Amino acid sequence: MRDHYSYTVYADPQMAENFDRVRFGGPIGQLLLEEQQRVLLAFLGDIRGQAVLDVGTGTGRAALTLARAGARVVGLDASAEMLRVAQARAVANGVEIEFREGDAHALAVPDQGVDAAISLRVLMHTPDWRVCLRELCRVTRHRVVFDYPAAASAALLQSLGRRIGYRLRRSAEPYRVFRHGAVARELETCGFRVTAVHRQFVLPIAFHKALGSRRATERIEAGLARLGLLRLFGSPVTVMAERCRS
Repeated sequence: MRDHYSYTVYADPQMAENFDRVRFGGPIGQLLLEEQQRVLLAFLGDIRGQAVLDVGTGTGRAALTLARAGARVVGLDASAEMLRVAQARAVANGVEIEFREGDAHALAVPDQGVDAAISLRVLMHTPDWRVCLRELCRVTRHRVVFDYPAAASAALLQSLGRRIGYRLRRSAEPYRVFRHGAVARELETCGFRVTAVHRQFVLPIAFHKALGSRRATERIEAGLARLGLLRLFGSPVTVMAERCRS
């Protein structure tokens, strides 16, 4: 499994150093980051003093948000290089976060050992997303928050292009898209139910980054949302699921 691109690509020191600039640079990248922070805190509510696990923490952006909100955060990632950047960022911001190397397929956390578990931009890349989702559900007492690109969106075409490019060795990061029904059914097998869903964009993120105008993006997407297209075709999708009461 360790030869899968989701391990090898993110083990690259240059990838770790450049990840935030590529993902969150520019006006649209900043919009993505702010929206991620807003949705996380809205979904999780008051997390002061709670134990929160960030699986696939990467460079620690979400972990920082959670720690600043008062949570006791552990950030796990398979990439030591990504964790090195995350730790440096936490120190620079004066925030205490425990970072550990770990695999999303086999979390070294006891059953219901944390209050909440999150995992952003991970399931789309993992070798076995179902195993990872079950692990997220296993370790949390109350809720999980994760995201994915929707099959019923423009992400489907980009995903197909990435997969072709990967086979031709022109793209390093193919990814999968998800149908909401399949995700909900997998959660049900773990004793969880979806309680909140947020969809971000109708048009591809790459389009908005090429446009390069936050104001234009917000106006375009607001118009598409008013037409009902965001509810039908919005992506990426962020989901919160909560443990069902027995």
